[in-house]
Amino acid sequence: MAARMLASGTTPSAPSALQIDRREFMRLATTFAAALTVGCDVVWGESIPMKTAVKITCIIRYEIDPYQRDAFKEYAENWARVVPRCGGHLVGYFLPYEGTNNIAWGLIAFDSLASYEAYKKKLKADPEARNNFAAAEAKRFILREERNFVEIVDGTFGVSAVPGAAA
Repeated sequence: MAARMLASGTTPSAPSALQIDRREFMRLATTFAAALTVGCDVVWGESIPMKTAVKITCIIRYEIDPYQRDAFKEYAENWARVVPRCGGHLVGYFLPYEGTNNIAWGLIAFDSLASYEAYKKKLKADPEARNNFAAAEAKRFILREERNFVEIVDGTFGVSAVPGAAA
């Protein structure tokens, strides 16, 4: 992830470009969520097809078995097909890179809580989703999962620095 940030000219505010802590991740995650919320179609130079601006983003924090990192990676990759098919706007899944080795994240945006509820119904009926959940349960690589829903605070995203002001 750090390599993508550097390649695109975006650098993290952490002391080292190769190190990302929880605070930095949350800063980046909320930036992604905010970009989707206001309907931006570009994040780090890559186009994201958006039909409508999303209103909320579900941030999922996973505590994973660090010895089964590859199993979680496969699990996350499987959602790349399922989430859009079921109505979510997949922002992405993130594996630990530096620092804590057992925390991963998933971000999925929705137009509303109602669309999230419809998404959950479609997810329960989707065979690939059910298989992915079953594999995670059988392999037990997810130890704990938390979900938080966030929304952008109007007037706080995309605010440019005032020319001549001290940073």
